[in-house]
Order: sequence, then structure tokens, then C-alpha cells
Amino acid sequence: MAITLRQLAIFEKVATCEHVTQASTELLLTQSAVSMAIAELERLAGAPLFERQGRRLLLNDRGRQILPEVRDVLMKVRMIEQFLNESVGEPTGILNVGASTTIGNYILPAIVGEFAQLYPRATALLQVGNAQQIERAVEGGKLDLGLIEGLPHIASLNTAPWKHDELVVVVGRGHEWASKKKASLAMLRHAAWIMREKGSGTREVFEAAMDRKGVDVTVALELGHTEAIKKAAEAGLGVGCLSRMAVQREVDNGWLIEIATPLNLERTLIILTRSSGQQTMLLKAFLALLTQTKDQYFKN
Repeated sequence: MAITLRQLAIFEKVATCEHVTQASTELLLTQSAVSMAIAELERLAGAPLFERQGRRLLLNDRGRQILPEVRDVLMKVRMIEQFLNESVGEPTGILNVGASTTIGNYILPAIVGEFAQLYPRATALLQVGNAQQIERAVEGGKLDLGLIEGLPHIASLNTAPWKHDELVVVVGRGHEWASKKKASLAMLRHAAWIMREKGSGTREVFEAAMDRKGVDVTVALELGHTEAIKKAAEAGLGVGCLSRMAVQREVDNGWLIEIATPLNLERTLIILTRSSGQQTMLLKAFLALLTQTKDQYFKN
């Protein structure tokens, strides 16, 4: 059996994406090259590793069994490559960076772009998810570092404060709170809230602030994306609570109305790294850029 690292890398990407098309795009390969690599790996394995459901490829029991080992091999190879490349004195290689939604959508794209200009031989790949997903991915070695908006929950990870941020309560122009632009605790208690899913750092900070005031949250709509929450609030479907960075444009244009409340909605954005992980030159360079940009304010 002669399994190659290229086949393992393609297997891991297809297992993550569940689609040949998306995997080929992210790997910068043709769809036929990805399909052929999977077919050859399954031939060497003597049996399928995926179940085909339409265009989706889902891991079967054998595929799920080897996926953690494949990821461990790929991570070790990346570490060897980065270690060897550091001898040239310039950050080189691929850095897997994860961020929870607000950070990933409104802050990090500009930083990743600046990083690419500073270090042409390095690539920072950005993955966006909710805070819990990012934490687990850093812990499991799928990400080299993560940035989250909520409180960290995995004690084995190193945490460092990065930026200060605040959440704001917003409603659409036609909402009954829009004219007074303020809400009491009683009004907050009876509001129809539009929230992110469980595991979101924004939701966790908001619910903690409400809990400190002894106010229960009634969730009318649960949506998986910040933009969807903004549009729902604009349409008058309820009350949202999002990062100022995410809603500043809408507030400035009068599409959303900021509501003053008795809640303390300040928070600190957190950098996560593995305590057991080697800080390569590439990782140190990205962390240094994060430090340089910690006082910058990013508007959407």
C-alpha cells in the first residue's frame, strides 16, 4: 500500500467540506483530480471510505475511524515544513486561523490581507464559526489559533485579551421602542429577541448581561448569521443585540435604531492558542500583527 500525503490532504478536505466541488476550490485543484485521489485512496483501502448522497460525500464508519489519524499526520507534516522553512528567516507556510462570527466577518479579513502583503511566502487561511466551534478546533489541532467573542470554556488552551468591544441593542425604524431609543428592564423582559444559535459568543455575553439583571430572555427567532439578524430586526420581527462593529453602518444610515438599556454589554475579544503547541515563526508573526492592530477600530 502506497498512500501519499496528497491523498490524505484531499481526503481530509473532502471529509470537512462533504463536497468535491468545494474541496477542489479550497485546494486549488480540479474536481477530477480530487475525485481520482479519493477513488485511488479507497482502492488502496480495499473498501469505500465515503457514502454518496447525491453530490454529498459523507464519511462512513471506516472513514470516521481514520480521520483523526489523518489530521494528526497532516498537522505533524505542517509543523515539520514550518520548522524547516524558518531557517530562511522569513515566515513561510500555511497558518490556519479561526474566528467567531463578528471577528471573522468584520475584523480579520483586513488583517489577513495585511498579513499577506507583509509576508508573501505565508498564507493565513481563515475559518469562521461560532465560539464553541473555534475553541474545539484549536484544541483539536485543526486551527493554529482562534479568536472568539465569548468567554473561553476549554481550560487547556492559552488565552490572551485582544480587543475591547461592546454589544448594542437594536430595533427597526417601525418598532415601538424606536421613538424613545431606550428600554427599561421590564421592556427587555417582554421583548421578542432575535438571537444567534447556542454556542455563539455574542449570545453568551448578552444572556450573561441579562442574567446579572435577573431578566429572562424570550427568544422569538434563532438565526445562524449576523446579517440575517440585522435584516430581521430591520423588518420589525423583534429586537437584536449585536456587536457595534456589525451594526454601525445600519445605525449611521438609520436602518436600525440603537436602544439604550441598563445592561453592561462590554466584552473583551480573546486570542486562543494551544498550551502544548510550538509557536513557530509564522504563528509569532501573525500574533505580532494582532498586537499591532488591537487598538484599531474596524467598521463594516
